[in-house]
This record gives sequence, structure tokens and C-alpha cells, in this order.
Amino acid sequence: MKTPFKLDDASIFLTGGTGSFGKAFLRHVVDNPWPRRLVVFSRDELKQFEMAQEFPESRYPFLRYFIGDVRDADRVRRAMEGTDTVIHAAALKQVPAAEYNPFECIKTNVIGAQNIIEACLDVGVKRVVALSTDKAAAPVNLYGATKLCSDKLFIAANNIRGTRDIRFSVVRYGNVMGSRGSVIPFFLSRKGNDSLPITDPAMTRFNISLDDGVALVTWALHNAEGGEVLVPKIPSYRITDVASAIAPDAPQVIVGVRPGEKIHEEMITASDSPNTVDIGAYFAILPTGDPAYTERYCAEHSASRVPAGFSYDSGSNDHFLSVEEIRALVRQHVDPSF
Repeated sequence: MKTPFKLDDASIFLTGGTGSFGKAFLRHVVDNPWPRRLVVFSRDELKQFEMAQEFPESRYPFLRYFIGDVRDADRVRRAMEGTDTVIHAAALKQVPAAEYNPFECIKTNVIGAQNIIEACLDVGVKRVVALSTDKAAAPVNLYGATKLCSDKLFIAANNIRGTRDIRFSVVRYGNVMGSRGSVIPFFLSRKGNDSLPITDPAMTRFNISLDDGVALVTWALHNAEGGEVLVPKIPSYRITDVASAIAPDAPQVIVGVRPGEKIHEEMITASDSPNTVDIGAYFAILPTGDPAYTERYCAEHSASRVPAGFSYDSGSNDHFLSVEEIRALVRQHVDPSF
């Protein structure tokens, strides 16, 4: 029987805790009944110092700031002691940097993921939610390939849990509006320039806010069974519309697709469709070869199977943001003064 999740009774270990997601999750936590403990685990001491100015332990006594790298298995295991809930958000995610420094990306995104899994099994963690990306579906770049490996590791970890009361799940979503290194902050930084660079005028991307990303992870903590990859139903945007929303008078200069980029991103491929179910606000990609699990999952979540050959990509999405909607979202989630 699945143990109910209660935020105010949880001891949470958050990797990549000083990143965009980590900050948004912490803001969510402080506005709700506080957990027993929340460890912000990351490797950047300056970002931890800056985060502690906004969220000091003196005001939020449940908080702890631990320096460490997911590549360091011993440090991960020691820092995770006393934890019952893990959110794994640490990753190297810049596509060009991963193409140029492939094994560095592998060490963090793949070996780091396995280090988290083994520590969770060793110290008695009960819930694990790992963050993924649309680039993990049919990957064409190294970052996406490492995240697909990571997804596979976390899902397969359910096979080796034995009698432990632990569940490993994955959440996969698209470009986060306003996250560091993403296109909207880049365009905002250049809106006073003579032009904006466009990789390809046909390019589309999924769009999700940090708040919606936090809501998905929170839903997974409360409801995930273990073994599923959860995918939200979110809108797409055209890259040309983003440019028009931010700098409508700036010429758009086509510069070509960078190494490792797709024209359209995918979150569910047609090959995933036999194992994918619709649970309302989300899709769930379930493990293969376990009809009993699928039947139970559908019953517990009032889920229905998707049609044969179903796929979910940003180019054929049924919901595209307009230029006006993009402007409103930029003001809401990125720059209120825009």
C-alpha cells in the first residue's frame, strides 16, 4: 500500500537546489506548511550564499544548505541520510556545451543519476521524483541522450527495490519560461539591438512556467505509483512569435540550426504510444511488459489509453500561444516591467 505523502511531515533532499526549479520549489514550500527538513544540495557556493540571503535558515529553520556534487557518490550518500523524499533536478543542460564536453555531461547526468539511485536505496528514501526534458524523447543531442539514460535508470530502479517502500518516478516537460539560458531571457537581453537571431523560422518549442513545473512535481510526490514518466499537457510557441512578442520592430535574422537542435521537440514518440495513458492534466508513459501494472494504474487514476501511433510534439500541438499570450506570460513569469 502506498504511503500517503504529507509535505509537512517530509524530509526532502533537493539536488540542483539553487537552479531555476529549486528556487521556484522553495518559494512554493515556504508558502505552505513547512516540511520537517529540506536540504538544498548543489555544487555552487556562491549561488547557495545568494539563496541563503533570500531564504535564511534563521527565518526558515527547516532549511539546510549542503555543498556537494551528484558525481560524488560518497558525499551524496552522507548528505542524504535522514531523508525520505528526493527531488533530482541537478543536470548539465546546455546543448552546445554538452556537445563540446560530452563526458562531463555524462558524468553529471548519467553517473550522477545512478549515484542518487544507489543512495536512495541505501538510506531508506520512500519517494523519488527525477526531472527530465523533452529532449530525452528520440534524442538527437548528447544532453537529450544523457537524460534518456537517466530516465531509464530511475524507472528501472523500481526493479531492484526489493522489499523497500520506495518509488522512483520521472517528470518530463518542455522549455521552462524564463529559466537561465533559455530563449526568452536571451531575446530580452537583445531587444534593444538591431536584430534578433532566429535559428529556423519553422522552429517550435513546448512552453511551461516554473510554477506549473513545481505543480507537476508536487502532484508526482502525492500521486505517482513508481515506474511512470509523467508528461504535462502544455502549449507550444513558434520561435518567430517569441521574437515578435519581445521586439516586434526588430528584424529577425536567420542564423541556422545549432548542432544538436531539432526543429520541433517531442515529449511522447509514436513508439511510446502502446504504453501511454491519458490521466487528465497529464500523460503517463508506463513500463513495458507489465499488463497488470497498466490495468491497475488505469483503474486508480481513471486513465484511458492513447490511440495507436499517438505522439506529442511541439509542432503538431493543438495549443499554440499567440504573440499577445506570450507577452502576457513574459510579464507574469519573467519580467513584470516588460
